Amino acid sequence: MAKGAVIALARELIQRPSVTPSDEGCQTLMGERLAAVGFDLEPMVFADTTNLWARRGRTEPLFCFAGHTDVVPSGPEQAWRYAPFSATEVDGMIYGRGAADMKGSLAAMVVATERFVSKHPNHRGSIAFLITSDEEGPFINGTPKVVETLEARDEKITWCVVGEPSSSAQLGDVIKNGRRGSLSGDLTVYGIQGHVAYPHLADNPIHKAMAALTELTQQHWDNGNEFFPPTSLQISNIHAGTGAGNVIPGELLVQFNFRYSTETDATTLKQRVTSILAKHELDYQLNWKLNGEPFLTAAGELLTATLAAVQSCTGLSAQLSTSGGTSDGRFIAPTGAQVIELGPLNATIHKVNECVSSADIEQLADIYEHLLERLLC
Repeated sequence: MAKGAVIALARELIQRPSVTPSDEGCQTLMGERLAAVGFDLEPMVFADTTNLWARRGRTEPLFCFAGHTDVVPSGPEQAWRYAPFSATEVDGMIYGRGAADMKGSLAAMVVATERFVSKHPNHRGSIAFLITSDEEGPFINGTPKVVETLEARDEKITWCVVGEPSSSAQLGDVIKNGRRGSLSGDLTVYGIQGHVAYPHLADNPIHKAMAALTELTQQHWDNGNEFFPPTSLQISNIHAGTGAGNVIPGELLVQFNFRYSTETDATTLKQRVTSILAKHELDYQLNWKLNGEPFLTAAGELLTATLAAVQSCTGLSAQLSTSGGTSDGRFIAPTGAQVIELGPLNATIHKVNECVSSADIEQLADIYEHLLERLLC
């Protein structure tokens, strides 16, 4: 396939303003390309979310590329150097919302697969694509629903590469072989509103909660391990009061989040938090949201092949990392699949003037193709 194929497809995808949960025809475009090389397409639409499951072959092992066509909003267009959905290519960089996160990866996946199938039409096993338009949003009707459908019919993914932008300074310098768990809490501490001049007639929830919040922030949750840093809690929002300086508030709202290692679990964290709150005799309500359990691909064929493919194509010995936020890999790993994340540089993701190197996504396609050859030939 001619040089520049990845760039051309990436630009065509970026030019579609697919802000979550909109897909704007990106999956149709990808599906047409995949169908032309023998993939069976299975669109899966759940509520407002468009998903695509595409598969070539019916036997195991099953290699899956996973990704998302949705992007975050562009923000103020006047702040962009070039229009956010123009996919302008200047000095070897493609500018546009989703360029790095993750339409450059999607283009590299499709072109790598086309090249691989052309060279190895009778490859062993199967290749699949799991694409959603709800990764940047509430992640309800996207990958979780597709995985639920696959599990119900016992269709198992063996190896999965998620195209999230994992690289730091150079393409391929970092491979994400896992992610921390994410657990959020919305805490409301109740008091009695009143006049600041008559504190004996009120009950200040800020004063009541301060000691408990301090204890939570000073807790040692675990030591982490060789793959994960220690579990951490961060308070992200605190709000109380009417805005008037002479009114004791009636309630305090606190939002916090755990990023946790495989040394603990959500149930244990919840129990420890509620124990601290109870010790301080707070009148409270606490609502939890589990955003994802931690996952780890510590060893196996996928990690070995990925490290070798990166070394072969870039000369780099990739660093393994579980840092950063969450990804849809957290929904795929619990099925038993080996999951890694490998994509372009993450320096500009979600920012104004998001961009990706044209040369990098062409080389990313080479890495993906080498990976397919190592696993399916």
